[in-house]
Amino acid sequence: MSARRAPRRAVDGVLLLDKPGGISSQTAVTRVKTLFNAAKAGHTGTLDPMATGLLPIALGEATKFSSVLLEAGKSYLATVRLGQTTTTGDLEGEVTATSPVDADLPRIEAALARFRGEIEQTPPMYSALKHAGKPLYEYARAGTEIERAPRRITIGSLTVEGYEGAELRIAVACSKGTYIRVLAEDIGRALGCGACLAGLRRTQVGGFDVTEAIGLDALGALAPAERKAHLLPADAMLSDLPIVELNERQGRRILSGQAVELGDERPSGLLRLYGPAGTFLGVGTCAGGGRVEPRRLVASKPDNG
Repeated sequence: MSARRAPRRAVDGVLLLDKPGGISSQTAVTRVKTLFNAAKAGHTGTLDPMATGLLPIALGEATKFSSVLLEAGKSYLATVRLGQTTTTGDLEGEVTATSPVDADLPRIEAALARFRGEIEQTPPMYSALKHAGKPLYEYARAGTEIERAPRRITIGSLTVEGYEGAELRIAVACSKGTYIRVLAEDIGRALGCGACLAGLRRTQVGGFDVTEAIGLDALGALAPAERKAHLLPADAMLSDLPIVELNERQGRRILSGQAVELGDERPSGLLRLYGPAGTFLGVGTCAGGGRVEPRRLVASKPDNG
């Protein structure tokens, strides 16, 4: 008889994972979930299998707040192969065309200038976006092209990190919803030689940096107690949100799903809510004035002593 697996545990927190290449984001989540024997886990923004780098993974109660990082800006180091196009926009696909590359740094800099700031970008067919309930990549694999509407995105910074042969290395800071594969293709189109993405590493998500992350192999080599030490608290993903401290009565009202009147002006939008002992309660919203309503709350009650 096979050994019985231990029941999953309620593990809460955020792990900053340095995802290796060659596996999907969901596979990375599954491995982390298994290492922590956690009951619930999810990622905060997909990385393609070929990509490496920062993948924050939410466990337990932290999954309730992962949407904040889905909305956050991100930074990447990308390698763009000039003179080659593929079916997928990266090296995972079949080569569709090759062209000679005649681009010096001044020409490249001039081309990159077109993509800084707010621009329109058309999502790729090889993506998880859905049409009629089916991911676009399924249509693409069947040879069917679906019309996609361009999206407004923002490229906060776009700089050359190196250029050798036909390989252009760039650093990109961008808004949510930006496809670096499409950016690579668009740069190649602007240079008149075509291009595809040859490598991608995500370096930042919101306020998190890949230098704070741990790899899967290193995580697996740790003892359980050491592994747990790498977990950040659930509210670590919310560091950009204003803090509201509630007294015992207000905390109880919020946790029971009721709004509270704070009596003074608060910024409108999302807020971090804490009980009197500094216990994280969850996220609330304020439409202006002093009225705060609960939005997403942790399951545990505050410790009021």
